Amino acid sequence: MTAKRTQYYIVAIFFILVLLVPSSSPAQETEKKIKEQSIASWLLLGPFPSPLPAFHEDKKNDFTAEGLLRFEEFDISGLKPKLGNSIKWHDGAVARWESIKGSEKGVSLAGNPAVPSTAYLGVYIDVSRWTKAKVTVTSPQLSKIYFDREIVARARSTKSEKGNISNEEKKISADLILETGKHLLLVKSVFDPQLNSDWTVEASLSCDEKFDSPAPSLTLSAEQKMTIPNLLDSPQVTAVSISPDGTLAALAKTQSLPPSDESEGWVEMYQVADGRLTQTYRGGMSISAVNWGPNGKKFSYTSHSKQGGTIWVVDLESGTSIPILKNIKDLGNHVWSPDGSFIIYSVTEKKEPEETIVDRFLNLADRQPGWRNQSYLYKITLPDGIRQRLTAGELSTSLNSISPDGKKLLFTRSIIDYSERPYSKTELYSLDLTTLEPKLLWKGKWFGSAQWSPKGEKILILGGPSAFGDVGINVPKGTIPNEYDTQAYLFEPMTNQVEPLTKVFNPSVDQAFWPRSEDCIYFVTTDRDFRHLYRYDLNKKEFSLIECSVEIIEGISISEKEPIAVYTGSGATAPPKTFILNIPKKESRLLHDPAKEDYADVKFGEIKPWSFKNRRGREIEGRVYYPPDFDSSKKYPCIVYYYGGTTPVTREFGGRYPKNLYAAQGYVIYVLQPSGATGYGQEFSALHVNDWGLIVTDEIIDGVKKFLAAHPFVDERRVGCVGASYGGFMTMLLLTRTNIFSAAIAHAGISSISSYWGEGYWGYSYSAYAAANSYPWSRKDIFVNQSPLFNADKITTPLLLLHGSVDTNVPPGESTQLFTALKILGREVEYIQILDQNHQILTYNKRIIWTKTILAWFDRWLKGQAEWWTALYPSQ
Repeated sequence: MTAKRTQYYIVAIFFILVLLVPSSSPAQETEKKIKEQSIASWLLLGPFPSPLPAFHEDKKNDFTAEGLLRFEEFDISGLKPKLGNSIKWHDGAVARWESIKGSEKGVSLAGNPAVPSTAYLGVYIDVSRWTKAKVTVTSPQLSKIYFDREIVARARSTKSEKGNISNEEKKISADLILETGKHLLLVKSVFDPQLNSDWTVEASLSCDEKFDSPAPSLTLSAEQKMTIPNLLDSPQVTAVSISPDGTLAALAKTQSLPPSDESEGWVEMYQVADGRLTQTYRGGMSISAVNWGPNGKKFSYTSHSKQGGTIWVVDLESGTSIPILKNIKDLGNHVWSPDGSFIIYSVTEKKEPEETIVDRFLNLADRQPGWRNQSYLYKITLPDGIRQRLTAGELSTSLNSISPDGKKLLFTRSIIDYSERPYSKTELYSLDLTTLEPKLLWKGKWFGSAQWSPKGEKILILGGPSAFGDVGINVPKGTIPNEYDTQAYLFEPMTNQVEPLTKVFNPSVDQAFWPRSEDCIYFVTTDRDFRHLYRYDLNKKEFSLIECSVEIIEGISISEKEPIAVYTGSGATAPPKTFILNIPKKESRLLHDPAKEDYADVKFGEIKPWSFKNRRGREIEGRVYYPPDFDSSKKYPCIVYYYGGTTPVTREFGGRYPKNLYAAQGYVIYVLQPSGATGYGQEFSALHVNDWGLIVTDEIIDGVKKFLAAHPFVDERRVGCVGASYGGFMTMLLLTRTNIFSAAIAHAGISSISSYWGEGYWGYSYSAYAAANSYPWSRKDIFVNQSPLFNADKITTPLLLLHGSVDTNVPPGESTQLFTALKILGREVEYIQILDQNHQILTYNKRIIWTKTILAWFDRWLKGQAEWWTALYPSQ
């Protein structure tokens, strides 16, 4: 036998032996991969007697125990199983959630042999990664399963001749998708005496072993980490207003209405003295805020319908509600006069689009829908309702303030001027309400807002450092200030004298209030990463911080006649709340906590400050969000978040990029405040001008390296970064200059500075601030060399590009260009457009998908868990 033939026979015998060896069946292989755990401990509510309704034996339409199973006794969406929580049943009996422990064969319940009974069993499933699982419930009685308060399985009504449920009907099951976090599994069970069976409930949870490290945890504790529903579904206070006498506070509130994309808005009225809710204005009234009249307890609000807008005046003392202006098309805002004798309101005159196949742009801003619309001012007297038109002309007019004596208005007009940045000028006028003669008081650039002093002699103006030439500038010689760093000035129209109030005051001014009752001005400021309230003493020319109970003031209203205010705000780990502030005592007390119930059992991790010195020796501040169950002996993935533009990443709760939510997913979050942000002084903010990312990228790279060295519990191989808008540009630019990140996300990022400059609605005007006196033809070092698109070949980090499909600020083409480049280069890149969304993702359900996309991308690359991403975006 030749060697060749011998080799042939050996191979043949090998294959025969292989065929004879019994192989595992697919079922056996599946069984090896599946791990199952019994659910023996539950939270129990009930059992409750549940008599069948009258005429339940009607042969044409009978009602059985199955009907009780289908019937919802209460709104499941509001049910929260928790030890000690109680509920009152329809017979008046009060029951509390209690713990019950069974065995592998389940739990036994006691049914009433005379009438049907109902019980609820709840348990929480806690997972630290995206998981597929299956829940199975076996019971000789009727049952159905809720997962996160949605029905996922229900027993059918098939019965044997003896009335018992057949064996195959004893078992129900459902496949579950468990995203990282805690989930509620709820079983409703109905005992039917006619079934002649015990009342037992047996349940188990099974999942593939690849999702078993760590295994899902079963718990009776309602304590949880922050979730997306926490972020989006909680009621929020959107505006606050206090009556002139300081006795009533009006809170405008809003809440999402899941699963729809709709929301509801309403107004609540509270007594300031004791915090008692006295009145709610709700139910299709479309009230977004209230304007208090200066006298008595009167306020006004605007409602809208198809016929137009209506201004209502409510008198709480007389109990009347009267429409003083009805069905005005395109009605705008309104303001009361100081004595309450009239109201100034605005109306927009919209230009009807011409039916044509071309569109001629008359100027750069003409691309914006509605740019050709014009807004004008009107006056209506009270109580007679006599109207008067106050302004007309080619340009829109905007009301700024009414003089204390009610005889004059301050209004502004904006004029396009391409001869110098910011390519527009503002005209500030006073208008004599008797003669309607306008008087030009000031014309210039970098204007923000204006208001009369309490005596009408001076005007408080907010604007950029250069609003009055060099008067407000506080930067080194040869440095261009950042005009987003808003300053406050006192302007005397009779002499044109200007006094800068905040030139050496580092915080940037957001709002100003000049009360009649005090010789001071209150400023709400961006103060580093806080939003603080300061009092400026006009006599001493000194600022003093008024401590509030929040890190970020989100809205504030100060009484005209009393030193009292109402404000709403939040903190890095504190959901928004509303407080009453006693200004002289600098004491705050809680008025309203709208999300108290939603966050009652939410556990947050610590937040600690962490800063470093940059190459210039300047301290760059930051903060670190720790996972709620942080263990310093473990290694954690990390997400670095930044903006890098003109404003700091402030400490408000939640937001579009909720750091608490990311931390709840098991990430350490490092937030840093690079050079160029307002709130740190003019010299610091001026570094933003004509830099376009060079200083900031160096600071982020240096800061991350120092952060990793100082925090050994962070895995340096699993660090991601994310930014949006200018921060999205920073993500793109960073990836061209470093490979320290394992994954990155750029939302609405700018890949080509020159195309953004020309295409974005505000690209050229923003560049008037950020790229002062620099243009694509004069500064190719900025517009080309610092554009990520022209350095795309240097990007090797997996990058997710996110963009609203109708973004008018940063057009989607900015992501499309870089996606094209990276695809051609063969790099790891994904591009997700959120349809019909602009610069911000606001539609409820689209925001959920967008948020999950961010989490799934980081899970894929920083945790090595690609299943969530694959489930959202299969390969085909």
